[in-house]
Amino acid sequence: MTDLCSEPIRLVGGASRCEGTLELKRTEWRPVKGPDWFLMEAAVVCGQMKCGSAVSVQTRENSSVSSVWWISSDCVRPGYPLTECASADVSSSILDVTCLDSVRLVNGTSLCSGGLEVKTSQFNQIWSTVCEADFDQQDAEVVCREIGCGPPSVLQGALYGEVEAPTWTAEFQCGGTESSLLDCRRSGSVRNTCSPNKAVRLTCSEPIRLVGGASRCEVTLELKLRTWRPVSASRWTMQEAAAACRELDCGSVVSMGTRNNSSVRQVWEIQLSCLKSGYPLRQCASSSLLSSSSQSGTILELVCTDLLVQPIISVSSSDGVTGALQSSSAGVFQGSSFTISCSIQPQYPGGSFQLSFNSSNTTHSYTQPASNHSAHFLFPAAEPAHRGSYRCVYDVHVFSHNFSSQSRVLTLRVSDPTVFIIRLVVLLLSLLIFISVIYCSHKTTRGKQRAQQNDTELDYYNLGVGGVPEASP
Repeated sequence: MTDLCSEPIRLVGGASRCEGTLELKRTEWRPVKGPDWFLMEAAVVCGQMKCGSAVSVQTRENSSVSSVWWISSDCVRPGYPLTECASADVSSSILDVTCLDSVRLVNGTSLCSGGLEVKTSQFNQIWSTVCEADFDQQDAEVVCREIGCGPPSVLQGALYGEVEAPTWTAEFQCGGTESSLLDCRRSGSVRNTCSPNKAVRLTCSEPIRLVGGASRCEVTLELKLRTWRPVSASRWTMQEAAAACRELDCGSVVSMGTRNNSSVRQVWEIQLSCLKSGYPLRQCASSSLLSSSSQSGTILELVCTDLLVQPIISVSSSDGVTGALQSSSAGVFQGSSFTISCSIQPQYPGGSFQLSFNSSNTTHSYTQPASNHSAHFLFPAAEPAHRGSYRCVYDVHVFSHNFSSQSRVLTLRVSDPTVFIIRLVVLLLSLLIFISVIYCSHKTTRGKQRAQQNDTELDYYNLGVGGVPEASP
């Protein structure tokens, strides 16, 4: 496998080494064609080039056909060289990627969260963490805007994983309106000390919004990847609409519609399989032009509401294993019966619960009417096929509308009891051997003590006998 430190990739034609047309060298340098490339794939390129956060990726049409390297998005992942994914092709479509050159968030749950790092030297590509004492809310606003995310939602100092990077030694003094963190003023004094392993960890909100409605939770869905654009309604269902409402912190979806707008030319196309996998909308978006067809030529409109609270999901089994309500995972033994329970705080009568199941190779759903605001799904015998992710969806019809609310995801593990029994037997045998060793050691020690005591008594006896003088004849 190719050493990633010498990965033959580059971005050309941009304002810096971290933006432009993506090119790759195998036998020769060629531009890259990447069908279904999204911001996640661009982030891999930015990371391998030691650039900052990924800002955008888009397909550009050349005026003529040329030789390219074709790379499928399915092959692009961190730690794997792009040269292993490339195959020769000819096309007029090539990829343009834009990364930041001086700021990035790393080890986060999304591209809008993670530990903050700043490049201290363009010459040797050194990235440094930022001490929490040198960073405030206004600084965070600048960073979130610079990396293309929404306003900061969480700013905290946290243990920076297990990797200790150099620490930035000057305090940022942003006004909050700067376009780049390095455009902010910095303190003249240099900090010599910082709490060990303490660094800024930042979570920015996702740059999505609903505009044109009576509230922030309704009408046209827009997404920002450098520029705000509406989202294409192509192939969207209520499931994807519900995911968008949750990401907007607007509760559940009430309705989904489409609208034709001849004044809108460019939209964001969302890869729905990416969205169904749980990634934010921004990471699943690519640029697209509205076509004349009725479906792909429409933009998406949503109405969301936070009318319903979130359902609770839990699991219990015949072997006594119970999943805590706040836990995200639980385990049961193979062959034992288990029950997954869905419940919700009393708000409205009736309704139903749907239990959705997803694994690496299958998807199932089970539905029951709500009884006392709950439903219980019994599985008679746990099998390896039951390993996967479960989610409760509560549906209810009130105020002449259908409302739904989804629980958090519960990951279920199915363990072989034979392995547990073997481990238990080994543990008991180890405990028995340990007790035996302690007993034997104690017995040997007591024996030695008694022998020493007998020798001492004998010595005293001999001294007593030998100490009486013989009588004179």
